[in-house]
Amino acid sequence: MHYFERLSETTFLASSHTGGAWNTAEQHIAPALGLLAHAIETDRDRRRDDSPAIGRLSYDILGTLPIGVVEASVRILRAGRTIELVEATLSHDGRVAVVVRAWLMQSFETQPFHGTPFPTIAAPDDMPSWDATTVWPGGFIESADVRRAHLEPGRASFWVRTPVALVADEQVSAVARTAGLLDIANGMSTRVSPTEVAFPNLDLTVHLFAMPHGEWVGFDTNVSFGASGIGLTHSVVSDVRGPIGTSSQILTVRPATR
Repeated sequence: MHYFERLSETTFLASSHTGGAWNTAEQHIAPALGLLAHAIETDRDRRRDDSPAIGRLSYDILGTLPIGVVEASVRILRAGRTIELVEATLSHDGRVAVVVRAWLMQSFETQPFHGTPFPTIAAPDDMPSWDATTVWPGGFIESADVRRAHLEPGRASFWVRTPVALVADEQVSAVARTAGLLDIANGMSTRVSPTEVAFPNLDLTVHLFAMPHGEWVGFDTNVSFGASGIGLTHSVVSDVRGPIGTSSQILTVRPATR
């Protein structure tokens, strides 16, 4: 099982497991975000042998993607020995649907100083399993194993993992695998039923101060709606060792089309 199959150096075929939640005929954007992170790391490792870490991924979602062939491209915006700014795009039929800018950062030994005030969440085994398909349709949601502690509308902590490979028959880093799950946050703690209000996100930015480990990605998530059609989903992101970063998504909130 896989979300994407490589067809060439730059093209990939999406599988039915990428099926979207707002429209099942389109891709859920989550796997596509992971694919772009994988493309950035593949390009990085082709160019250099020191593997600087991804400290930030900032995605802008320009449009939807059908469940078909997509093309990824990568270019360097700011070259450097210790810091690089890289941009990648994902397109279908010549139309760019997602753009991401990533900061690649050299690693240094800072173990004696590491720590964070972000609170930890309960472990995956201490949260009940939750069937997200009771709220959302689509192949991607069906592929996710979710454990969730729902506190109130718009407030939850949860863990997500998937048995589906990001790219068929390819080694994928923990960062790319994590990036491919982050966009699920907007649907795991809804303020209002998506049958009443639509609230798709236009972007996603993740900052990582530690690299992820293990199969589970944890979220401590708050969803806020303003009074004029703008919302925000903000998460502290964790692995099983504790918090590793944050993720934010700006939302366009509007009455659902019936």
